[in-house]
Amino acid sequence: MGAAVRRAARATGQLGLAAGLSLVSYLFLAVLLFTAVATLIVIGAGVLPETVLMLRGLAGFKRRRVAAWTGVPVPAAYLPLRGGLGARVRTALTDPGTVRDLRWLVVHFAHGWLLAYACLPLWPLGLVVDGVWCGLMGRRAVVLPLIARLADLDAAWSRALLTPTPEALQSRQLAARVEELTATRAGAVAAHGAELRRIERDLHDGAQARLVALSMRLGLARRMYDADPEAARRLLDDAQDQAEGALAELRHVVRGSHPPILTDRGLAGAVGALAAGSGLSVEVREDGLAAAPRAPAAVEAAAYFVVAEALTNAAKHSGADRAAVELARMPSALRVRVRDEGCGGARTGAAAAGAGTGSGAGGTGLLGMRRRVAALDGTMDVASPVGGPTVIEVELPCAW
Repeated sequence: MGAAVRRAARATGQLGLAAGLSLVSYLFLAVLLFTAVATLIVIGAGVLPETVLMLRGLAGFKRRRVAAWTGVPVPAAYLPLRGGLGARVRTALTDPGTVRDLRWLVVHFAHGWLLAYACLPLWPLGLVVDGVWCGLMGRRAVVLPLIARLADLDAAWSRALLTPTPEALQSRQLAARVEELTATRAGAVAAHGAELRRIERDLHDGAQARLVALSMRLGLARRMYDADPEAARRLLDDAQDQAEGALAELRHVVRGSHPPILTDRGLAGAVGALAAGSGLSVEVREDGLAAAPRAPAAVEAAAYFVVAEALTNAAKHSGADRAAVELARMPSALRVRVRDEGCGGARTGAAAAGAGTGSGAGGTGLLGMRRRVAALDGTMDVASPVGGPTVIEVELPCAW
C-alpha cells in the first residue's frame, strides 16, 4: 500500500506538471497568434524565429519530463536557426520539427488537463478501496495504480507526438557530424599553424642564430689566416662548435615535427624512451602492440605527443613522482592512458586554453592535445579532481 501511494503521488506530480504545461500552452496560443499576424505584415517577421525557439523550449521541457518518468530519453531533431533574418525565418517555417511541436502543443493542451482531472477522483476512491483491499485482505492495490497508468498514458502520447521520424533523426545526426568535422578541421588548422610558428621560432632563435655566428667566424678566420694563423685556428674551432650546436638545434626541430625514434623503435619504444627521460618513475604497459602491425604514422605521432605532453606537464606542475602509461590495441582504435599521482586540478575544455595538465599549469597543453586528437577524429577524456590523480585517456581510430 505504501509503495502504491508513493508511486501514485509521483504520478500525480507528473500529471500536475502536464496540467500546468497545458495552461502555458493555452497562453502560448496568444503568442502564436501575435507571431502569425506580425509575420503576415512582414514588419514583425523577426518575431517568428524567437517564437519557434520558445516552442522548442516547451517541447524540450516535456521531453525531459517524459524521460524522467519513463527512464528513456525522447530524441529531438531540429534545424539550427542561423544566418540572417531571412534564413532564420525560412528555417523556422520549413523545419519539420516546428510542425511536430505545434501538433504536440495542440493535442497536449487537451489531454494534459483531461488526464490531470481524471486522477482527482481516483485518490479518495483508491485510499478507501485499496486501504481495505490491501490493509485487510493483503492483496495488491487496484485503484491507485490507475493514476500511474494515466501518467504512463500522458508520457506515451507525448513521446509519440514529439519523437522525430527516422529520416529527421538521420538528417540531424548528419548535420551534427558536419558541425563536429568543421570544428575539428578548424582545430587541426589552428594546431598546424601553431606548429609552424613553433618551428619558425625554433629555427630563428636557435639554428639560424648559430649559423649566422658560424658564418661570421668563418669570415674572420679567412681574413686572419695569413696574418695570425693561431687566432684563425681558434676561430675555426669556435666555428666547429657553432656547427655542432646548429646541428643539435636542427635535430631538436626535426624531433618536434616527427621524432625519428618513432620510425626506428616504434610507439612502445619511443614511449619507453620518453618515460626514461621524464624525471618521474613511470610504468609503461603495452597490450597487444607487440604482435600487431604498426599503426599509421599520424596515429603514432599523435599518441607520442599526447604521452610527451602529459608526462612533461606532470613533471612540471603536478608535484607527482610517479606516473603510468598504458598503450592498448583496440579492435579499431589505439588507446592511450596516462595517469599521474599528482595534485590534480587540470582544467579541461575551453579552460584548457590557459592551462596544462596539472594544477597551476600554464600554456596550452590540454588544448593542443585535444586539437591533435580531434584532427584524427579521436576522443580525449580528462579526469583530474583536486587532490589527484590526473588521468588522461585518448582513443585514436586506427585500422590495423
